[in-house]
Amino acid sequence: MSEKDTNKKQAYSAGNIQVLEGLEAVRKRPAMYIGDVGIKGLHHLIWEVVDNSIDEALAGYCDKISVTINEDNSITVSDNGRGIPTDMHEKEQRSALEVVMTVLHAGGKFDKDTYKVSGGLHGVGVSCVNALSTQLIATVKRDGKVYQQEYSRGVPKAPVAVIGDTDDNGTTVHFLPDNTIFNETVYKYETVASRMRELAYLNAGIHIYLKDLRETDDDGQHRSDDFYSEGGLKEFVEYLDSTRENLIPEPIFMNNDTGEIPVEVAMSYNTSYTENVVSYVNNINTIEGGTHVSGFRRALTRTLKSYADKSGLLDKVKIDISGDDFREGLTAVISVKVQEPQFEGQTKTKLGNSDVMGAVDTVVGEMLNIYLEEHPREAKMIVQKVVLAAQARAAARKAREMVQRKNVLSGTGLPGKLADCANSDPSVCELYLVEGDSAGGSAKQGRDRNFQAILPLRGKILNVEKAQEHKIYENEEIKNIITALGVSFGTEEDDKALNMSKLRYHKVIIMTDADVDGSHIRTLILTFFFRYMHALIEKGYLYIALPPLYQLKKGKQERYCWTEEEREILVKELAKDGKEDSVGVQRYKGLGEMNPEQLWTTTMDPERRSLKQVTIDSAAEADHLFSMLMGDEVAPRREFIERNAKYAKVDV
Repeated sequence: MSEKDTNKKQAYSAGNIQVLEGLEAVRKRPAMYIGDVGIKGLHHLIWEVVDNSIDEALAGYCDKISVTINEDNSITVSDNGRGIPTDMHEKEQRSALEVVMTVLHAGGKFDKDTYKVSGGLHGVGVSCVNALSTQLIATVKRDGKVYQQEYSRGVPKAPVAVIGDTDDNGTTVHFLPDNTIFNETVYKYETVASRMRELAYLNAGIHIYLKDLRETDDDGQHRSDDFYSEGGLKEFVEYLDSTRENLIPEPIFMNNDTGEIPVEVAMSYNTSYTENVVSYVNNINTIEGGTHVSGFRRALTRTLKSYADKSGLLDKVKIDISGDDFREGLTAVISVKVQEPQFEGQTKTKLGNSDVMGAVDTVVGEMLNIYLEEHPREAKMIVQKVVLAAQARAAARKAREMVQRKNVLSGTGLPGKLADCANSDPSVCELYLVEGDSAGGSAKQGRDRNFQAILPLRGKILNVEKAQEHKIYENEEIKNIITALGVSFGTEEDDKALNMSKLRYHKVIIMTDADVDGSHIRTLILTFFFRYMHALIEKGYLYIALPPLYQLKKGKQERYCWTEEEREILVKELAKDGKEDSVGVQRYKGLGEMNPEQLWTTTMDPERRSLKQVTIDSAAEADHLFSMLMGDEVAPRREFIERNAKYAKVDV
């Protein structure tokens, strides 16, 4: 290389510094602004636009919001708020509408006189949606006129124009996500519906209409929902507990909207053995909790223990009661509104504001105490439930210790059925949980022994939704899963916390047959992980293997299909002579029907397999789904199956 070339390569001056103007930065690094460019980021675009409408509702100017998924996967969001201002912006010397739509961090949320509190987490608003859309049309009704402006990838096509007269107020934003940015551009109705339902409960008195124009039902009607809640968080708790047996007749509601930090809490107890606390800050689900959850738990434990001691209900109890015991069978929703939220944690969804803890503690402590004094019968039932929980916790701790002690005494402690891998680096190792010994045998022969481990599971594991905790740790298949993974339970802070410091695999793959029994076994395993190894899902370590449904043969050609639609297309493709019956079609009823080579090729080879990562977008919706599918109540399960029969697959 010449001296001239070397100098050229090493030169680094002001000319190398790029300044990204306007919304260029968003298009250059979209994941910085919306999280990712996958399915989650795609849906985040809707949340950003709807948040603006919710802010209008919080300010008292809007009570109707409609969201439409159009045939081309574009989205239309309308509200009956005041409408984005369209007059000239003094500093920018252009319409305020254009400023809001094209300038990052521009909007009324930064003016505390306009919005006391605004939704959203740390989003950057509708301008971000504009930057990531091939087309966006903003239509505003205000001051007797209809204003409109169209943009392409964040750039206005023309100035704001008046296109008509009106007596109404409101804003409509229509946008089409940019398929050069997003690797997935098909919206999921269930994901949107789940978030809209959540917002309706969190903001009582607002109608949120959702419609999907992409498909119709048997009556020719478009799929749609009208989400509306008069009772707010009380109704939210009733919805979450609709598949469980209630311990007290109706939820306890506690709120204070007169202070600096508005606090709303609704809680109830049921006969299940799991705790379900869902928390929100400014309408955003704080999945990692934070100071508002700590304040709630502190007040709950203190107030219930004080009442139980004072009323003599614990006089004959010879077992220590811990904070965990007060939360078994508890369902609670906590919602706080904070002007300047500070977030921490891995996913930036853990509230860090220290003053919020005291605000929640005070409200819950005072109002729960009043409830207990006024409802002695319900209070007694809650305390009796707490005592039973304490006894069960002691039994569960013994069962957990037995599992962990057995591991230590037996050396490696690994289950005899586990075919382990040679590599010991968890970041590259995979564990397949395989249904049945037959499929397990094929998987053991077909795998790559260097990094793939196989654990066959016999039959259906215990349904943890209906079992007491100590019974779970006594179940042979669950014990095998725990010991194979190398995890343990219990920390100094939390008796039930999952300790993953010795986790042996960073990919845990559930591989079951593609039939009804296989689906049931998969759901049982997912329920166990959701209830007792939630952290594994949060880390993104849990996956579902997708084995093919069909093998197609034509001459020497062998092809595989994962769906009915794929099979129909491929049969036509292979039968170029028009003779479809010349194509051999084998429907796989189970993994055991595949030989080791086929199983490797279709389901286990990292280069060719299909895996679905298990994620949880809404903890509340996931809890409701698992309790409904795996709980005792038959009616809600039947209704769900009837309603979703056409939409068959349910995403967790």
